[in-house]
Amino acid sequence: MADVKITFPDGAVKEFADGVTPMVIAEGISKSLAKKSVTAKLDGAYVGMHDAIHQDGTFELVTKDQPEALDLLRHSTSHLLAQALKRLYPDMHFGVGPFISNGFYYDTDNAEGQVSVEQFPEIEKVMKKIVAENLPIVSREVSRAEALDMFKDDPYKVELINDLPADEKITIAVQGEHVELDRGGLVPSTGWIKFFKLTSVAGAYWRGKSSNPMLQRIYGTAFWSQEDLDAEMVARAEAKERDHRKIGADQDLFFTSQEVGSGLPVWMPNGAAIRRTLERYIIDRELEDGYQHVYTPVLSNLNLYKTSGHWDHYHDDMFPPMDMGDGEFLELRPMNCPSHIMVYKHHPRSYRELPLRIAELGMMHRYEKSGALTGLSRVREMTLNDGHTFVMLDQIEEEFKNILKLMMAVYKDFNITDYRFRLSYRDPENTEKYFDDDEMWERAQKMLKAAMDDLGLEYFEAEGEAAFYGPKLDVQTKTALGGEETLSTIQLDFLLPQRFDLNYVGADGEQHRPVMIHRGIIGTMERFTAYVTEMYKGAFPTWLAPHQVRIIPVNREAHGAYAAALADKLKKQGVRAEYEGRNEKLGYLIRDAQALKIPYTLVIGDEETNNNTVTVRRFGSMDTEVKSYEQFEADLLADIANFSKEA
Repeated sequence: MADVKITFPDGAVKEFADGVTPMVIAEGISKSLAKKSVTAKLDGAYVGMHDAIHQDGTFELVTKDQPEALDLLRHSTSHLLAQALKRLYPDMHFGVGPFISNGFYYDTDNAEGQVSVEQFPEIEKVMKKIVAENLPIVSREVSRAEALDMFKDDPYKVELINDLPADEKITIAVQGEHVELDRGGLVPSTGWIKFFKLTSVAGAYWRGKSSNPMLQRIYGTAFWSQEDLDAEMVARAEAKERDHRKIGADQDLFFTSQEVGSGLPVWMPNGAAIRRTLERYIIDRELEDGYQHVYTPVLSNLNLYKTSGHWDHYHDDMFPPMDMGDGEFLELRPMNCPSHIMVYKHHPRSYRELPLRIAELGMMHRYEKSGALTGLSRVREMTLNDGHTFVMLDQIEEEFKNILKLMMAVYKDFNITDYRFRLSYRDPENTEKYFDDDEMWERAQKMLKAAMDDLGLEYFEAEGEAAFYGPKLDVQTKTALGGEETLSTIQLDFLLPQRFDLNYVGADGEQHRPVMIHRGIIGTMERFTAYVTEMYKGAFPTWLAPHQVRIIPVNREAHGAYAAALADKLKKQGVRAEYEGRNEKLGYLIRDAQALKIPYTLVIGDEETNNNTVTVRRFGSMDTEVKSYEQFEADLLADIANFSKEA
């Protein structure tokens, strides 16, 4: 058979016998290179180390120290999991098993019942046995008929095969008795997969469609070393402790239930106290900055959203319209901007009124799939800290700076420091998602970029992340769980003023079109509460804590009246203070206050009652301090007023 010509990264070309494997090529270069080569690429496509090469091409090796190698290891571990599950549950069916950002998963359907977390040790034991067998992993191409025959007992694999284009190449990966549909990118053998851990289970609709069967998604992770795996498990344990859903349950902040409706959180008094504090805080900040707060309906005429373009562009994310029976259709609003546009339009406007700043804590509704709903961070009803400024062209840059200044002041109060700026542009090829007006987009994007450059701020650019009506600046914030989400945004909009025919009378007495700036400082109350809950790990700073002071009498009969009187005094000062009147031992009550992470616990005994003092214990400290009540009150109010920051 003819030789194949292999071109190496340095441009060198060498001939090998047809059917040569990457392992043979790697060993020919050096034994040490072969030992650390995870897989190879031929003309950019993955070729397993034991796969035969039958064509000329540009060749490169992927070694353990390359970033993509970890993804390949995790991809391979998903196959290892499937093989172990098949040995344990021969009738199990399989969906897909990709790597993800922090591990891998496999979607499964077990006729014998779902796998429980308690069974993970047994499954991992079988996985380790397969690792010890060191089975070579070999990929090869098969015909559609062969593939359908191989997977004839698994309806999910058959569906995947049938959905492939007629001319698409079908490849399988074989390790021992186990066969996978696979496009490549796997380690040389099961012996390479040494450090892994199964982590959790969840439900997932087949192919993400709620009309399809619900499968069980088994998650896991894998690393090249035990040290890295151990560090990841410690980080995950920390993340679990920070999860706002767990803290929300422990501190009775909120709950969700099917009886109320999926994605519709109920705020308990403790959570409501946090939310109320956030709402008052941001409203006061905005009023100081010249915003006029309004209330607008949560329902609006459907035509409002047809005019704005939301119906065309976000139709699938909106709830079905309500037919009022008289030709009018009402829609639960998905966005507040059309409502604020109507506030602007209600009066004739003059250039003397601009910038006109309108803000609202506006309730919105989005139709989110059930599987995407998560605590407070992904919900169907949300209240957005929303604001819209109407400006003249020459006011854009100054107003942009003012909004950014407000954002930074808010971040300082919450001690948010880990963030970066993203300029989000349209994808010019996507005319379905983005309004088709090249001149408008070019103008808006240049203005936004120029404002950032003028401020000297670092940013990165992202195509395809803009709103349908205009480009935006997104503040991408690191979450306490290690992810990244958009916390704040400033959006430049030339389109909606045009669609709603907005005008103002200029200094020349003529009609002019304003520019609209959309902005959100802290996002939705739901998501921001989740964010700060995880950031503070439930130990909220005093100004934000649902319970700021708990006052515990040593003896209710002897000290209860004084303790209750102190609580009343503090409440009159606006402090969230409570008298602890339960008939429990003192040690238990102190531990309970610490468990709830209440910033200040006051213990009241004979000395305190007789001398008008308090014994103060701060959360997280074993030390106590005796103060006069007056001094404690002054210190506490200063702590709250300073947003609990160090002086």
